[in-house]
Amino acid sequence: MPAWVTVLVIAIGGAMIIEGAVYTLFPRGMKRVMREMMDMPEGRIRNSGLFVAAIGLALILFLVPRL
Repeated sequence: MPAWVTVLVIAIGGAMIIEGAVYTLFPRGMKRVMREMMDMPEGRIRNSGLFVAAIGLALILFLVPRL
């Protein structure tokens, strides 16, 4: 298996662990956040997602050594 596939699987697994932990530790808060997101304009949600994705990409590019 190529090294980049291993890194991708580890990254996806890590994201799943973090998301699962948030739902496990704060179920009431996550329900509130989901309700609030239903009232947000789609553009704001899209921009927030793009911002978070850009931060994630920057972290990967600057903190992970080249494969």
